[in-house]
Amino acid sequence: MLRGIHVPLVTPFTPEGEVAADAVEKLAGQVLDEGAAGLVALGTTGEVAALDPEERALVVETCARVCARRGALLTVGVSGSDTRSTARELHRLPSGVGAALVTVPSFLRPGERGVVAHVEALAERTPVPLVIYHIPYRTGQPVSAATLRRLGEHPMVAGVKYAAGGLDQDAIDLLREPPEGFAVLGGDDLFISPLLALGAAGGVLASAHLRTREFVALADAWRAGDAARARPLGHRLAGLSAALFAEPNPAVLKGVLHARGLVPTPDVRLPLLPASPEAVARAVALSAP
Repeated sequence: MLRGIHVPLVTPFTPEGEVAADAVEKLAGQVLDEGAAGLVALGTTGEVAALDPEERALVVETCARVCARRGALLTVGVSGSDTRSTARELHRLPSGVGAALVTVPSFLRPGERGVVAHVEALAERTPVPLVIYHIPYRTGQPVSAATLRRLGEHPMVAGVKYAAGGLDQDAIDLLREPPEGFAVLGGDDLFISPLLALGAAGGVLASAHLRTREFVALADAWRAGDAARARPLGHRLAGLSAALFAEPNPAVLKGVLHARGLVPTPDVRLPLLPASPEAVARAVALSAP
């Protein structure tokens, strides 16, 4: 279900500061038509923390419509300040959502026993399969390969978006022996090629808004064992990813999408600030086909 490249969609804004639903639909359709396996709505790249409930619903509804037309998977980010509130949000997911991306609630740092209890409680109550979002530099809670492997044995835990900020020992351990049916997806764009080389099923990559076909080709090449093709392609795409993440995500990405006429403004919501012209220009140059 989770194999391939999934794009965590930005949330474009109009000049008046509203969600630009038409641009959401256009972007969603474009990346799917260029080979992406699915979309992730309401993730970090989508500035979910800055959206109100009505805006979140509009984004999910738009993405669900696009995915339904193309038979693609829609994963939606679901968060809460504790397990109960996260479970309530899971049950509010509309039809058309195929999976939910869930984190450990930030700041709490419940320890790994608490992580297990949190995810297992959600897995017993969720209406859709869960993808654990492992991003310790945001949540403050590291999770070991052993814990992820244990959670992956639950039938309602479909995989993990692995975004530890690099290629660490736990990633290597997890990829060496993942649970049956448990997909490891790269979540740090800069390191997607080595993760794919080690056996990751795919990636959730903001950079894949741009040069989508090449990111798909990278995943296909590593899956086929074609290192001669994958290695140089991975190096080129890593350069693009580094440029897109030179300033807080998704500011540079939105600047590039606006420069290409794909979103009506480059705007992000405070406390994020628009990217510098220099960062956008550098990324525009690297994103050219």
